[in-house]
Amino acid sequence: MPLTIEVEMPADLDRFRLPDGVADRLHALLDRQDAGHPLTDAERREAEGLVSLADFLALLKLRAERTAG
Repeated sequence: MPLTIEVEMPADLDRFRLPDGVADRLHALLDRQDAGHPLTDAERREAEGLVSLADFLALLKLRAERTAG
């Protein structure tokens, strides 16, 4: 059975993004990895979680834009 969740969408769609400090942390982790420095297991899980959260927020923003559009 599908689950439906109603969410009130803010008028300011720019809020559907990672906060600056969180985005900075994600970029630092990814930059370290890209430079050839392996992440610890905890850092890898953190980066994966932040990427998932960023993707989720992007999908919410897209849905809100399409609904408002």
